[in-house]
Amino acid sequence: MFHVYILYSHSIRKYYVGSTQHLNVRIEEHNLGKSTFTKTGTPWKLIHSFECLDRPEAVRLEMKIKKRGIQRFLEDHHIALPNP
Repeated sequence: MFHVYILYSHSIRKYYVGSTQHLNVRIEEHNLGKSTFTKTGTPWKLIHSFECLDRPEAVRLEMKIKKRGIQRFLEDHHIALPNP
């Protein structure tokens, strides 16, 4: 099982989308500064995650979200946005 996840950082007011097989471990890595893009925005809050059957499905969904724009994707799917 793979997960596509959307994170939000209040400190830099940015979203991040990624995919992983181990969701809790990956979020912890983001919050420990182990990812180049997300190390400046700690702490990151999980906004939403989607379960996918395999890696190719997860990569397709991640690319779809990035292409649409994370905030617009969340709005399109009526997923609550973080409070400013």
